[in-house]
Amino acid sequence: MKNTFAFLLLALCFINLHAQNKIENLNMTYGDELPDDKQKIIKIIGEANDKIYALALSGKEDFFLKIFESKSMRMISSNGIVIPKLDDREVDFEEIFLLNEKLYAIGSVYKKKDKTYNLVGLEISDTGVLSGKSILLFNSVVDKKSEKGDFYFKISQDENSLLVMHTSLFSKEDAVQYEIKLLDDRLNVLFTNTEKVKFDDNKKDYEFDISDFELNFENDVFLVINESYRDSKKKEKIEKFQIHKFKKANNYKKEIVDINVTGKEIINCKMISTVKHTLKLVGFYSSVRENGKGNKDLKGIYNATIDLTSTASPDIKFEEFDYETKVKLIGERRAKNGKDVKPLYTITTIIERNDGGLIVLSELQNVFYGKSAGFGPLAFTPVTYTKNEIIVTSLKPDGSLDWSNVLPKEQVASVTTMSLSLGAMAGNGSFTVGASLMIPMIDLGKGPEYLGAIPMYKNGKLNVIFNDNVKNKGITNIEKIKALGNYNNAVPSLFIFDENGLITRKDPDEAIKNELVLRPGVYYRKNESELILYSSRKKQDKLGRLLLEK
Repeated sequence: MKNTFAFLLLALCFINLHAQNKIENLNMTYGDELPDDKQKIIKIIGEANDKIYALALSGKEDFFLKIFESKSMRMISSNGIVIPKLDDREVDFEEIFLLNEKLYAIGSVYKKKDKTYNLVGLEISDTGVLSGKSILLFNSVVDKKSEKGDFYFKISQDENSLLVMHTSLFSKEDAVQYEIKLLDDRLNVLFTNTEKVKFDDNKKDYEFDISDFELNFENDVFLVINESYRDSKKKEKIEKFQIHKFKKANNYKKEIVDINVTGKEIINCKMISTVKHTLKLVGFYSSVRENGKGNKDLKGIYNATIDLTSTASPDIKFEEFDYETKVKLIGERRAKNGKDVKPLYTITTIIERNDGGLIVLSELQNVFYGKSAGFGPLAFTPVTYTKNEIIVTSLKPDGSLDWSNVLPKEQVASVTTMSLSLGAMAGNGSFTVGASLMIPMIDLGKGPEYLGAIPMYKNGKLNVIFNDNVKNKGITNIEKIKALGNYNNAVPSLFIFDENGLITRKDPDEAIKNELVLRPGVYYRKNESELILYSSRKKQDKLGRLLLEK
């Protein structure tokens, strides 16, 4: 009897440690419950050497490298990340990457004496031990501390190299400087380019935007710059829309590709490099009035394709939102009156279709800063993050519209953060660096990471899973959905888009009490069919795998 009881207890433990949830063709399998050490995972770095590496945050700014066994997802170790001082200056932790199975912590420090903004890298062993020697990556001369700018990172598709860009403003010179470097898996510099671009913000409605940067599978580097203003004499909107190309086969010699745009205003731009040696640009545009002033509201989406094997001018197509999509976004009355969509949507994901077309996901994103309490550096500010409905646009290989639809959701999370850490986008006046709503690391682990959605694409079908209010079960009408509310009580909801954009919604058969809640802001994509997840239920945290079975 004792042996039977022991066997049943062991079986129950095994079931608990490897709990499995399934919604249609998505399978979620979880490993061991993680220790309650007050360290919340804010990034899953990657998987190598039969180990999973994750970044965790404890308190306000204490970062830890957590290492797990791949199969059981049992935690092996947790070590604090403290980057050594640079010339007796404290180094602020920026990021951590896994390059060709080598771990690197990245940190930054501003040096007031010589007005430089520095970036350093530090190798970490697979047991979590930090190297005692830092590698200087950037030593960027800046105008002053308040305009020192920011660093931006993009890892290559094979995860063997890292592209880093630093941008800063020189307001006295009316110039923007960007410095871009491509680093290999030992943080050696493969390519670097620095350029100071002059601008004239005395022009009417002037804007200068470094919209996006990209690294393709051949280690070619691309940068999008959009400069626009209104010529009041000619009553025209002038758009200087350029791609800066640095191709490895051409020894990274700078090439400029001009994209001609007339009668429209470019609102934003994102890039994706394809396996067919093309670079595709997508974004939103607005209409322009007779006096040359842009309307700012979103008229529709554009797509430009650059053939990297030829010198031909890129073809660009503009597609207005169709009536059905506008009804879902702004209501039937406004759609009938020809109103445009408010400029609140940010492109979060671009997926290359099987036929060479694209699927673009654009989410309504907003951040609201409340009134600060306290004084100076001790001031704290309430911040509310909103991530609502997603416009899903499918484009044919030639860039024309195939179909569009809207994924209905309403999500909000609030945190209180130190005032000095505010700011999700870099910019000053007429100069901006385009980005999605980037949640500061110190705010993760406190709620905002429950927002958003996880897309997966396979066999011509788009699957999107996110946390939803249990009362929205079966509802696809955006007018009838209820807000997420308490994310601790959320349930996973799955929306499947077929080849024609028709939606099928799948929900759990019944809400399971104390079910683990997804954290869409924290996951690692192994391939198109498998993700490593981080989910939780109050103090119960687990790593898991999300498998797209068909």
